[in-house]
Amino acid sequence: MKFAIVSDTHNNLKNFKKVITWLTKENIKLILHCGDLGSPEFLETVLADFDGKFFGVLGNMDRDYKTMVIDYNNIPNVKMEDKVLEIPIDKKMIAITHYPDTARRLAESGRYQFVFYGHTHKPWEEVVGNCKLVNPGEVAGQIYKPCFAIYDTNKNLLELKILERL
Repeated sequence: MKFAIVSDTHNNLKNFKKVITWLTKENIKLILHCGDLGSPEFLETVLADFDGKFFGVLGNMDRDYKTMVIDYNNIPNVKMEDKVLEIPIDKKMIAITHYPDTARRLAESGRYQFVFYGHTHKPWEEVVGNCKLVNPGEVAGQIYKPCFAIYDTNKNLLELKILERL
């Protein structure tokens, strides 16, 4: 199974739509988002073109989500959490957060095989104990080239995808 790990989209509709188009073409049906999405309307607009599941956490720029009462259980195929989201995928326990310090603590806990995080916008991968700690970079393209990651559970392969090369 393949899934996408994205972060820091910051309402960049053009770039996130490019990600969605590529995922659809590649038949990837799961997105894990590490926060700083943009507005709730942005999320609804982008996911209207995605025929899969979306799991994410809120980042420091996602104030609109925190001030609105949103029942994510009524949005098909969407699950959002505030600080940390735990999700098992293909017998691997995964944690998603926005914040690097939280991510490191989660990785050091020994409970997860993968911890994904955002906030710094910088793509990063390292091994902490038995856990792979990964920042997929940023989709927005504010600091670094817009990018995201794909993980293939069958091949145990993590790849960084740079938008301008898709």
